Amino acid sequence: MIAGVVNGDFEAIITLSICDSEGEVYNQEAIIDTGFNGWLSLPPDLIARLNLKWKRRGRAILGDGSECVFNVYEAVVVWDGDYVTIPIDEADSGPLVGMSLLGD
Repeated sequence: MIAGVVNGDFEAIITLSICDSEGEVYNQEAIIDTGFNGWLSLPPDLIARLNLKWKRRGRAILGDGSECVFNVYEAVVVWDGDYVTIPIDEADSGPLVGMSLLGD
């Protein structure tokens, strides 16, 4: 079971365990974003700190209708006790958990 909290802005927050390129596990809080249909987004500085492997470019339509192109990386996260390899979307925002990781 994955537990979280709701902050003062009424955002659901969970703590994720993310492995860096050497396999060391780091804990990171992330907001659950039900409008995000990806897996997980992380800011560029955290991606660099974890030394994640670049995979490809991605494209998305944002909530305001604009289109953006972004880098997609790969990381291993610990999800409900299992190690799972997932795509990580680079975004200039705080970490967001999307519906793909939540199993929409």
